[in-house]
Amino acid sequence: MQIAIATPGGCDQLTCLESAMLLRPLSSLLPRCFVNWFGVTWAVTMALPAVTLPARAADPLSFETVPVQVPSELREGTFDRERRLRVPKGFIIEVVARIARARFLMGTPAGNLLVSQPAHGKIWLVRLDGDRSVQLLASGLRLPQGMAFKNIDGATYLYVGECNEIVRFRYDPASERVSNREVIVPNLPDASSAGLGGAYGHELKNLAIGPDNKLYVDVASATNASPSDTTSNPVRSAIYQYDLDGSHGRIFARGIRNAEGLDFLPGTGELWAVVNERDEIRFPFHRPWRQGDGDDYGKRLSSYVDDHPPDELIHVKDGANYGWPFANPDPDTPSGLDNMPFDPDYDNNPDWRRFPESTFTRVDKGIQAHSAPLGMAFLQSSNVPEQVRHGLVTAYHGSWDRTRKTGYKVAYFPWTHDGRPGSQVDLVTGWLDDATQDVWGRPVDVKPGKDGALYISDDDSGTVYRLARAR
Repeated sequence: MQIAIATPGGCDQLTCLESAMLLRPLSSLLPRCFVNWFGVTWAVTMALPAVTLPARAADPLSFETVPVQVPSELREGTFDRERRLRVPKGFIIEVVARIARARFLMGTPAGNLLVSQPAHGKIWLVRLDGDRSVQLLASGLRLPQGMAFKNIDGATYLYVGECNEIVRFRYDPASERVSNREVIVPNLPDASSAGLGGAYGHELKNLAIGPDNKLYVDVASATNASPSDTTSNPVRSAIYQYDLDGSHGRIFARGIRNAEGLDFLPGTGELWAVVNERDEIRFPFHRPWRQGDGDDYGKRLSSYVDDHPPDELIHVKDGANYGWPFANPDPDTPSGLDNMPFDPDYDNNPDWRRFPESTFTRVDKGIQAHSAPLGMAFLQSSNVPEQVRHGLVTAYHGSWDRTRKTGYKVAYFPWTHDGRPGSQVDLVTGWLDDATQDVWGRPVDVKPGKDGALYISDDDSGTVYRLARAR
């Protein structure tokens, strides 16, 4: 495998080609491969001081629909017409970059920005500290997605989740270049793994580094809901914990179908994750789904599938099992989406025949089924506006397995005085037209900048947005 790394004072042929492309006019680039930035400053959210959770909620938000502000040189493709989004009142949302298939975001120690581009095997460095240039940091990677920085004995490392392994680079904070690529966790499952026949539904790897100086990696399921993922080697439905050099790997928690966003609640050491739950679920009870006679047991009913099972926001606990694919969180009890009990999975655990409900750890907070939450970030240690500082944000990529589409938004969960997620607030909406069901963007990740803004990636339109107070 060829890895191209930009180096000070020169570059290899592939990197030089990429750099030359970035110097050409926007219209000369390949379709949808757009790169450009306003002058903004990016926050590094790791190693921040502990904060005290608020004893009361901030003032409630009100909302308004505003035009997306787009520089003239970026008005191609999706933005060849006016687009509008619903945002908190008094805020603006603007396009600050066009990077094809932009996925996860990470602030650098110098205050600049990395953007992963799995479909192209690349990570881009966006310089926000002067000339606002964009350059290729590394290429030839295998579906890179999750990223994290860590300082070890005075050296800075960039950890990257490729689909088949976790690697780390030495990172020079002065030049913002990488070198010395090192594989620290090899042989992770991907579509090329034996027995999968080239099919792996969730092979992108996401990671986080905790205040305990441990590395946490999500190895998601290859399937929608097959127990084969729970008996594979390694298990493909778990979050793993490693030492920072990749040694002493172990399963930290399991029964997690696809945990895309991982982050630590500041000041607590608690790992939280947003999880994409299963699709095409069958009704698991010997009774009618809704009022009437008959037995709907085992039937796939669109009105049931629409809202079952909820996607998840979970506090990931050491040794816990969150149910997949043997149990599904139940939103139809008096507690609603909070601390949900489980229903038995019709296909894999009918009538609790294999595993009792007591086997599994309850889901802390449910999310509308099929929303597909991806990136997430806690905001307690950021300087975003007070109304949204005491909670987390997450990006909903949007549904396919539903009568009417859902997701396609950025959501905020305020944190309560007792350290729990409160009720969801739809922070940014409008990529989905509810009336026509047309979609023009799909949010992927959301991160705070130290300028008090939130930055949002969108892999459908190839865009990075900036949500900020109007000046």
